[in-house]
Amino acid sequence: MRLPQNPCFLVRGDPDRPVHRRQWYEFPGRGDGLPEVWCYTNRLSYAPGETLALHLSGTEGEAQIEIHREGATPRRVFERRGVALSWHDIPDDVSVTGCGWPAAAEIAIDGSWPSGAYRVTARVADAAGRETAAHHLFLVRPRPGQPSGRLLLVTSDATWCAYNDWGGSNHYEGVIDPASSRFSPRLSNQRPFARGFVSLPEEAPRTLPATPPAFGSPVAYPHMDWAWTSGHSKKYASAGWASYERHFVEWAEEAGYAVDLATQQDLHFRPEVLDGYRCLVIVGHDEYWSWPMRDTVDAFVERGGRVARFAGNFLWQIRLEDEGRRQVCHKYLAREEDPFYRGPERHLTTNCWEAAEVGRPGSATFGLDATRGLYAGWGGLAPRGAGGFTLYRPEHWALEGSGLGYGDLLGAEARIFGYEVDGLPYRIENGLPSPSPEARAPDGLSILALAPARLRETGADPEALFVGDDDVRFIAETLHGDTSAATLARFDRGSGMIVHFPKGRGEVFHAGTTEWVAGLLRRDPAVERVTRNVLDRFLD
Repeated sequence: MRLPQNPCFLVRGDPDRPVHRRQWYEFPGRGDGLPEVWCYTNRLSYAPGETLALHLSGTEGEAQIEIHREGATPRRVFERRGVALSWHDIPDDVSVTGCGWPAAAEIAIDGSWPSGAYRVTARVADAAGRETAAHHLFLVRPRPGQPSGRLLLVTSDATWCAYNDWGGSNHYEGVIDPASSRFSPRLSNQRPFARGFVSLPEEAPRTLPATPPAFGSPVAYPHMDWAWTSGHSKKYASAGWASYERHFVEWAEEAGYAVDLATQQDLHFRPEVLDGYRCLVIVGHDEYWSWPMRDTVDAFVERGGRVARFAGNFLWQIRLEDEGRRQVCHKYLAREEDPFYRGPERHLTTNCWEAAEVGRPGSATFGLDATRGLYAGWGGLAPRGAGGFTLYRPEHWALEGSGLGYGDLLGAEARIFGYEVDGLPYRIENGLPSPSPEARAPDGLSILALAPARLRETGADPEALFVGDDDVRFIAETLHGDTSAATLARFDRGSGMIVHFPKGRGEVFHAGTTEWVAGLLRRDPAVERVTRNVLDRFLD
């Protein structure tokens, strides 16, 4: 059935296609008569005392600016009215080049603002009283020499950039070619975040439905249907502060933990940001990393740091250009189009970490990787699976006090298993899983829990599927040069896991699922207990 045009978006492709098969995105100058305002900051993170440049474009003469620190108790730290507002055109390839708007306001980061995530709200209203608001996000980095006992949460901002489709292109779809039929390998972060990345209403559905679909029902993607009808980005549930990190910070602060924040770009350019911390935390959808980012984390663990990764889908290497203002990832086309593939720094090719030319498996840092995951709990990807992890080693310290035993499910009611997960090849002997020889797992890795995952989507109408079999074919071809039925089946039978292992003088706990935060959001007592156990041990 043909759906009506949504005035919030430009739509590319056949309007008769299902919503999830369309490309639709925000673009300024819609011409619907409503007031418009858009904003972004010149950087994503700042030190206390630095000055933030806020870039604005809009249809009205003045804007009101507010800044709130996010957390268990949001607090307004800044307000300015009467900020002069002008309209600025953007290039067709704005997703690649950036907006290029002049700074409309400069704001000093007050030394009293603690480290954390800060939401910028820009509001405008027309003569009829109709109001529009835009949101952006920036981080205040911790001061050097912070006392021990504080967590450092590192945001998955490379994944935010990869999924941000404001202006038409991201690492999944794009408007950079005449047919608007391919993703962009280069993305600028000098542009607004798409709607839903920074702020969401509480009723926004997650990628995993709250309840599994009825048997016999067609494959569906309710979160994308909601996004279309509510005027949010198609990718809001895939990445962004609002869907992931926000929930962890709110839970952690309410639980009494002191949380500082830094970005992946800080890991890349300022590795000293980890100095003085015992515990680094990563949550949510954490798919894209650069080589220097991994170097920083590996060195941190080797010298005694602890990493708690409540996140999934560790897959792609990226490069940063223009002092971090542009992100590069050629992904599926890396061997054909990335110049590094045939250059002297071949290991920096922006392919998956397990590709032969890169040769740095994700498991070397976090114990697991996405090539032996990846999807579970939604669409045609095991949508009626358990929803949680099956426990195999309940005696492990991370499960203490959870009340769960061998064979019990962790997080099933809260639906924490999916939408993307990390795993490794394994075997079961005497009822206990362990890494198989081909896994190349770190020494001492213990598999605490696991559940099945898939790389291939199935359904009655293959043409209507969102994922299909493209990913399993890519992984099979990249890692084995073979897409025979046997090889596809080998990678299609994947897993998501919870693992723990020592590394150097430190250790890593990895709950390999993007949806772990759903257990905290929905107050699953066992998920909360495990999270506390890990954080308390790693802070000790």
